[in-house]
Amino acid sequence: MMQPENNGIEWRGDSGLQDGADATNVKGGLVGGYYNAGDNTKFHFPMSFAMTMLSWSVIEYQHKYKSIKEYDHARELIRWGTDYLLRTFDSSASIIDHIYAQVGGSQNGSTTPDDQTCWERPEDMDYKRPTQVITAGADLAGEMAAALAAASIVFKDDVAYSKKLVQGASTVWTFARNAGKRSTYSRGNLFIAPYYNSTGYYDEYMWGSAWMYCATGNSSYLRLATYIGTAKHAKALTDDPTQRVFSWDNKSPAAMLLLTRVRLFLNPGYPYEDLLRRYHNATSITMCSYLQRYQVFDRTQGGLIELSQGGSQNLQFVVNAVFLASLYADYLEAANSPGSYCGTTFIPLNTLREFATSQMDYILGKNPMNMSYVVGHGDKFPTHVHHRGASIPNDNITYSCQDGVQWLYSDKPNPHNITGAMVGGPDRLDKFIDVRTNSSYTEPTLAGNAGLVAALVSLTAAAGDGVDKNSIFSAISPLYPMAAAPSPPWKP
Repeated sequence: MMQPENNGIEWRGDSGLQDGADATNVKGGLVGGYYNAGDNTKFHFPMSFAMTMLSWSVIEYQHKYKSIKEYDHARELIRWGTDYLLRTFDSSASIIDHIYAQVGGSQNGSTTPDDQTCWERPEDMDYKRPTQVITAGADLAGEMAAALAAASIVFKDDVAYSKKLVQGASTVWTFARNAGKRSTYSRGNLFIAPYYNSTGYYDEYMWGSAWMYCATGNSSYLRLATYIGTAKHAKALTDDPTQRVFSWDNKSPAAMLLLTRVRLFLNPGYPYEDLLRRYHNATSITMCSYLQRYQVFDRTQGGLIELSQGGSQNLQFVVNAVFLASLYADYLEAANSPGSYCGTTFIPLNTLREFATSQMDYILGKNPMNMSYVVGHGDKFPTHVHHRGASIPNDNITYSCQDGVQWLYSDKPNPHNITGAMVGGPDRLDKFIDVRTNSSYTEPTLAGNAGLVAALVSLTAAAGDGVDKNSIFSAISPLYPMAAAPSPPWKP
C-alpha cells in the first residue's frame, strides 16, 4: 500500500503489501486505500465517509478545483480510495454475505505487537495485521454505497468505471437493506467499537439512498430517503442540537441538505414534497444553530464553535459545518434566494458565508494561539504531530515495534512535516498542547482532512461562488413528460 502524506496528496512508499492475506474471496488481497490517522490501521467506515466527502466537493465545485489545477489530482485521490473499497467485498456479485470492515488495529489493553502498541513507519510494519470481517452492518454498507455512488458521478466521463462503481454501490446497498444485516457494523467487535463505533444506521439509509438516487435516477431510492420511518429512526427531525452535528457517525444533516438540493432544483412534488419540505426546514434550523446570536452551541473565547460538546478533535466537526454552510448558501443563491429565515428573522447569504469564513480563519491561524492547525500553513503550526511516519527520522534505520516508541515520546519536533494535515485542534479554552503523545490535540484524521478539503474548496474564490445545479442530477430522467411539439394549425 502507498502511505498518504500531505493530506493524502503525496505518497511515501510501499507498505501493507500483505494486507488481506488472511481474507478469502479477495483478488489481490486488501492492498491499497488509506491509513486512518497517526496509526497504521485501515478503518473502512471513516475511509468510505472521506471518499464521499471528497466526491461531493468535486461534484459541486469542479470549476474551483480546475481553477486551482487540482481537479485531476482530486480525482486520483478518490479513485485510489474507491478502487480499494471495491476490493473489500465481491463487487462483481449482486448478493454478498460479508464485507471486510478493517485491516489492522488492536484491542484496548493489548500487549501484543499491533497498530497501537507499536510505533513504526508504515513501510516497516512487521506485526500481524488481522482483517475484520462483518456479516451484518447496514451502516458501513450504506456509507460504502454512498461513497461509490458519489464517485460514479465524479467519473461519469469514464463510462466503464462509473458503471463499475454503480454496480458496486448496488451490491453493498442490497447488503445494507437486507433485513438480516440490520445492525451496526461495530457491535461486539473489540477491534472496531473503541475507535470508530457507530451509533446507528438509519442516517446511512437517508444518506446512502440520496446518493443512490442521484447516481441512478431510480425513484425508489428517493422514496426511501423521504419515508417518514427512515427520518424518524435516524432522529433527523428531532429538536436536538447534537443531531445537527455532521460527522462520520451522523450523516443526517448532510443527507437533509443533499435532499434539500433535490427540492430546490428538481422540485419532484408529491409524494416526496412533505418530507423534502421538512428536511429543508430542518436544514435551515441547523444553519441558524451555527450562528452565535442564537447560542445553541458554545463558542470559545477566540470564537471557535464547539460542536464536539467540549470533547476532543473538535476541528473535524467544524470543517464539516463550514462546508455545509457554504454549500447551503451556494444552493440558495443558485435558486435565486437572497437568504433564509431563522424564525421571523431574515438571514442573508453573507451571514452564512461569514460564519464559514470566520471558522476557517480560526483554523488557519486567527486565534488566541496565533497558530495554524493545518501543518505547513503559516509561520506557526504543530510540529509534534501524532503520526508515525512523520515522527520517525529517515536515517536508514529500521526501528522495531518497541525501538520506535522512542520517537513517540521524543520532545523533538517531527523530522517530517505532514504538510496539509489538520490536527485535532485546541480545547474549549483555545489552548493547544503541541505534544505528540497527546493525540486529542495533535493527531490528524482521514475523515477530518476530507472535511477540510471540502470546506476550503467551497470557500475558494478563484472561480467565484456558486455550484453547477445540474451535474449531480445527470442520471435522473426528467420528472415530468416533455411537452409535445405543437400541432399544425387545424383547418376545416
